[in-house]
Amino acid sequence: MSETTLAARPETGADVSRAPARKAAPRLAVVVLCALLLCAVPLYLEGSWLVIGVLGMATAVGAIGLTLLVGTAGQLSLAHSFFVAVGAYAYAYLAGVPGTSDAQGLGLPSWFAALAAVALAGLAGLAFSPVAARVKGLYLGVASLALVFVGEHVLKNAVPLTGGYNGREVTPLSVFGFELTGDAPDLWVLGVPFGGQERLWYVALAVLAVSVVAAGRIVRGRPGRALQTLRDNPAAAGSMGVSVRAHKAAAFTVSSVFAGAAGVLTALAFGFIVPHYFSLHLAVLYLAMALIGGLGSVPGAVAGGLFVTALPLLLERFSGELGFLAAPGSGGLDAAMFARFVFGALLVLILIAEPGGLAGLWRRLRRTRR
Repeated sequence: MSETTLAARPETGADVSRAPARKAAPRLAVVVLCALLLCAVPLYLEGSWLVIGVLGMATAVGAIGLTLLVGTAGQLSLAHSFFVAVGAYAYAYLAGVPGTSDAQGLGLPSWFAALAAVALAGLAGLAFSPVAARVKGLYLGVASLALVFVGEHVLKNAVPLTGGYNGREVTPLSVFGFELTGDAPDLWVLGVPFGGQERLWYVALAVLAVSVVAAGRIVRGRPGRALQTLRDNPAAAGSMGVSVRAHKAAAFTVSSVFAGAAGVLTALAFGFIVPHYFSLHLAVLYLAMALIGGLGSVPGAVAGGLFVTALPLLLERFSGELGFLAAPGSGGLDAAMFARFVFGALLVLILIAEPGGLAGLWRRLRRTRR
């Protein structure tokens, strides 16, 4: 063997070790560029657009939790709207100012109330987990419907807690006197007034980023692999030492935590919550988000959540410019009804052409490009 060959080996090894770094550099650059663009959005868009974006990000956080439960763990649930409602109303009650309306409140610091509301949603999921450990498939989906019906009854009749049919106001989120979702104190950035909507944009963006990172680690780590094995072959998972009941309970709890965070963001975005929003219709929409995005895919859940939330709001905003859409309440094809038609057609197309959803379509495009 020549000295030239011996000398070439370290260089070849070094090139191989640097290959992953070269592949990761473009991805990191794209992530940084997207982060900068998203951070600059409040400097250029008006408040109504920011509200649409915040609602989309809040719904995407909840969709991430559902795709972990349905896609990764293989547990069908139609009760996601119930856990979203737990997060929303728990925050409104814990942070509410006592004696200001029919709906009572504890007057706790809003930042503490937000964390406690997310924890309460997780505890609600943990309380339901024994049912998930005993039934599965369609039976679990039907059993979870009971939570939605019970939740609707409680939200409409527990007036001191929820305000009943009339709903209740939501206290802005603040930290040490600085309102993260309000207008106090006055704040200007590059000549742009940063009020409640601009500040809430960054809060929602931070929560979404943390949710994506946390869910990605769960899916790619040992818990995710255990849940996938449990989904595909419970007997094999049990023989490998995976605790079936413990992992099912953990999946429901984690999914409910994401739903609770989505509920808090939704309450802050609306500023006033009513029981009608947290109905079975919302639970079905969440399931549609998971299917459109691709079951088990965290980026797909984000895309599905943003699409399903933003489409009807955008159609409603531009309904006057779309000649074929009728005015709301006129009995014709309005923006909300047209959005439902689009959802239904898209679900059928995905189930037929690409069961993997938007995530599966993206993977197919990447393979074609390669």
